[in-house]
Amino acid sequence: MQVMDAVAVRAWADACVRSLDANRESIDQINVFPVPDGDTGTNLLHTMQSALDALLRSPMSTVGEALSALARGALAGARGNSGVILSQVIRGLAESVQELSVVSGATLRKGLHRADELATAAVSKPVAGTVLSVLHAAAEAARDCPSDELDEVVLAASRASAIALADTPRQLAVLAKAGVVDAGGRGLVVLLDTLAAVITGQTVESPIDAPLLPRTPESLTTERESGSSEFEYEVMYLLDGTSEELVAELRTTLNLLGDCVSVVGDGGDLWTVHVHCNDIGAAIEAGVRGGRPHRITVARFADQIAAQASRFVRDRAIVVVVSGAVDLFRAEGATVFNLATSSATPPDLLSAIVSTRARHVAVLPGDPDIREALDEAVAYAQAAGQDVVVVPTFSPVQALAALAVHDTARRAGDDVVAMAEAAAATRRGELSIAADEAITWVGRCQPGDLLGMLDGEVVLIEPGPATPESLMDLSCRLVDRMLNGGGELVTVILGADSPEGLVDVLEDHLRVTHPEVEVTAYPGGQPDAVIFVGVE
Repeated sequence: MQVMDAVAVRAWADACVRSLDANRESIDQINVFPVPDGDTGTNLLHTMQSALDALLRSPMSTVGEALSALARGALAGARGNSGVILSQVIRGLAESVQELSVVSGATLRKGLHRADELATAAVSKPVAGTVLSVLHAAAEAARDCPSDELDEVVLAASRASAIALADTPRQLAVLAKAGVVDAGGRGLVVLLDTLAAVITGQTVESPIDAPLLPRTPESLTTERESGSSEFEYEVMYLLDGTSEELVAELRTTLNLLGDCVSVVGDGGDLWTVHVHCNDIGAAIEAGVRGGRPHRITVARFADQIAAQASRFVRDRAIVVVVSGAVDLFRAEGATVFNLATSSATPPDLLSAIVSTRARHVAVLPGDPDIREALDEAVAYAQAAGQDVVVVPTFSPVQALAALAVHDTARRAGDDVVAMAEAAAATRRGELSIAADEAITWVGRCQPGDLLGMLDGEVVLIEPGPATPESLMDLSCRLVDRMLNGGGELVTVILGADSPEGLVDVLEDHLRVTHPEVEVTAYPGGQPDAVIFVGVE
């Protein structure tokens, strides 16, 4: 974009809500300053959602009207210090385009400068190493950008904010001790990256050198070295029917009652008030003397911290990541991540692990291709204080064998060893249909050919197209190949494309060739394999 109009502002606001929603949990978990209340990401999301709601309810023929509606909604719905500061950032952008129909690079430069001024004024005692430092760096980079092109200015601001965010642990000791960057600053980087993405039409993800892994609740609550360490409550309310003189008196009174004081307006007659204190009544009465307080919110930090610390509600859980036999695994008590309906991204896998709310989690992957994403998700969960172990299973049949020996009466470590041994004792086979031409150990295959696979390698090829007869014949040959090394139990998981009667044919075949072998079959419904086969 060369300029931003009202429609682009709406697109940015909508994208911000989605980006904050995606990053909410990771921002909450690095929230250690001024208090480790674990809600910065949630507060930013709520504030931005309120801003978007206000925008959608308002006429927006010009960019100034659109940004003003966003600013009013953000202020009215602001939660916490981070929400208040976000409302002032949007207010600064709005004030810079009051009489304009579009935002240019020069306008954005002025807007970020005004946002920097308003956000700093909103905090009674600004501290280096917070979102204010990140915002100031973005404003200065926009100011120093040699180009007036909108994309150049926003990219300069976005990159500078990421660099400033990475520097926050060196500015604030509590961040360095926890090994995290500032949570509010991280939220601002998300918003600026989103703005850059809307303007450039490309995904922008600023590189951040500082660690962003979630911390354990214990590491976030061991010591509170600054901020509201002596104050137990957060009090917030909206205030109208007041004046500049009464607002100044209110700030003075609140600073005597507590800290983290901010009293900021929308440029009209609405103000939002925020303070950390012990005397809730006095903080509210101060607002009554200054105007009409409403939408009053009181939160006790100790309650929030206790809620975070008690996030584990059971000792152990099993998470199975498979593309079929979902109901079977769930019936055995496992939490199932269905590869047939969900993409195996690190955030989605992490969500499945965390959602168990178990202190010890064993993960049984049914597909070797997800290992990299799974390792990343496990690293995040472990950094957040959850004991997570990946059992080496590479197929649903190995996961099923492992789950069959799971025993909560054993110690967690011994149980994992038993499951790993059961999986290792199960040879895995698969019958699938080739999607592409490829070179295998047994020759070239063409699209549509039937492939018999043993332990991840192609060992049999039957020219396509597949027919019920050819699928049954290759299934019998594959199982014979797997039983060459011995075996007592054959487990078959039937896919969505399995022909009717396949199990009967396989059982009849094995009665003749391997009468000592028992066959067990389960409906799986997986779309990626005609059958999965396990031999124990």
